[in-house]
Amino acid sequence: MKKNKYITFLLPHLIPFIPRIATAFLLVVLAKLSNVGIPLVMKRIVDNFGGDAAYYTVPLALILAYGGLRLLNSLFTELRGVIYAKVTYTTIRGVLSKIFRHLHEMSLRFHIERQMGRITRDIERGERSVMILADYAVFSIIPSLIECLFAFAILLHNYHWSFCAIAFSALVCYAVFTMYVTEWRTKQRKLMNEYESNASAAAADSLLNFETVKYFGNEGWEVKRYNEKLSLWGRVAQRNEQSISLLNFGQQLFVALAVVILLYKAAVGVASGLLSVGDLVLVSTLMLQLYAPLHFLGIIYREIRQSIADVERLVNLFEQEPEIKDVIAPSPIEIKSGQTRFEDVSFSYNNDRQILKNISFTIPAGRTTAVVGPSGAGKSSLARLLFRFYDVAGGRITIDGVDIRELPQKVLREAIGIVPQDTVLFNDTLGYNIRYGKIDASEGEVEQAARLAQLSGLLELLPQGCNTVVGERGLKLSGGEKQRVAIARALLKKPKLFIFDEATSSLDSNAEKEIQKALDEISISNTTLIIAHRLSTVVNADEIIVLDRGEIVERGRHVELLERGGIYAKMWRLQQADQSV
Repeated sequence: MKKNKYITFLLPHLIPFIPRIATAFLLVVLAKLSNVGIPLVMKRIVDNFGGDAAYYTVPLALILAYGGLRLLNSLFTELRGVIYAKVTYTTIRGVLSKIFRHLHEMSLRFHIERQMGRITRDIERGERSVMILADYAVFSIIPSLIECLFAFAILLHNYHWSFCAIAFSALVCYAVFTMYVTEWRTKQRKLMNEYESNASAAAADSLLNFETVKYFGNEGWEVKRYNEKLSLWGRVAQRNEQSISLLNFGQQLFVALAVVILLYKAAVGVASGLLSVGDLVLVSTLMLQLYAPLHFLGIIYREIRQSIADVERLVNLFEQEPEIKDVIAPSPIEIKSGQTRFEDVSFSYNNDRQILKNISFTIPAGRTTAVVGPSGAGKSSLARLLFRFYDVAGGRITIDGVDIRELPQKVLREAIGIVPQDTVLFNDTLGYNIRYGKIDASEGEVEQAARLAQLSGLLELLPQGCNTVVGERGLKLSGGEKQRVAIARALLKKPKLFIFDEATSSLDSNAEKEIQKALDEISISNTTLIIAHRLSTVVNADEIIVLDRGEIVERGRHVELLERGGIYAKMWRLQQADQSV
């Protein structure tokens, strides 16, 4: 992956803060300069103790200067942190918001095929890595290199060139060794991330399906499966950790050799009278200060390389294009009646299986059309196509005469309200879940929608009413109660087209009758599409369409279809017989 992709990904978030970044960078450089000055002052202090002149005044001034330089180093460093904190966390917030928005813009197929546990883990690692790249790359590497250059300049100016050559050679060996080992560790890091994401995805999938796990008593199997994935991660993580020890030891080996050689040369110089004791202190202190940031540079380099591997996943995720896109110049239409037409619509999720074959029918404005048929006939695919979660393979779908592919997706989806077969609620309050149909709805509108959806009885029973938390996926509510919430949410939206997709399929007879009554009242004056398996829910529809293997095999009103004695009549008899048992 090209490095400029990372720059392109982060740069838009950093550009607004260029003055703040420049100020922070200047403070870091000043901190490094003050740090380099510390051993020079220490040399003067030591050397002045060897003479008689100004014994009580000069060392005191130098000692104050020494303390001042240390204080300035700390002050400049901390000020840099204060000034740059806003840049770091605003950048992280911007990147995470960008990724979050992008995930919501992705099409349904992406979310079905990707594991959310993996994506969540990638985002968590990416958050930390963005902070490292936004901070370390600018405020650690360049200033530390500046400090190294000043240290080399002092050695070259004050001492024999061999001092600088030894220090520089150690630096080169240190850097080459660090880069070589880190490149190997980066590959291990990518592999470790892959295994860790797999383990996180397996854990999330297992916990989300904990009821199924308990139904079949497979807790042990799930733990075993999770442990197997953790084992793969653990082996690579162990190698990665061991390589850190190898890297640290190798780095310290080069540092120790350089310091020992330089101290020996300085000590020989002092013994021969060519250098002072202050020079020995200067060389010693300078080398320690030189290799301290050098050691830090090694850590930074490792962190940056690892962060690039982590951010790569975020960038790749962001580069994935949504399957469904708005046209460049969408039709500026306001959907008014909601009249919907399927015109020779064909569709398949995969090339090896055709779901819908040349389907044509109309849902007139203010009327109710029902689609029935056996499981797998393609009924629910109609709703997904209407919402443009997928695009048709052939033909077209129109609302108020306009092809839905020419409408902005937001406009299209605002015009459609759905009561799905499986209602999934947010782990929030009952009121929040109802208000999700219209975020800015007033309390009165929420109460009216709840009343029309026959939720009033439930709200009276709950001590906290609309403030009751419904639990993960609404598990604290029964199936019928969740369906009523879905109805209230759809009513609050006030759409032009209602879709009831198997809205009573999982309910008992009493709950079905109550909800069916609410659905019938909604359907009286609204454009409505009912997708159903239970035929008792569609007897009052203006037209019933029977789907079988992706094709329309019958159509008409309830009585007409019964008189015809075809597939619909057969399904009706079977369901009536089941109810009478």
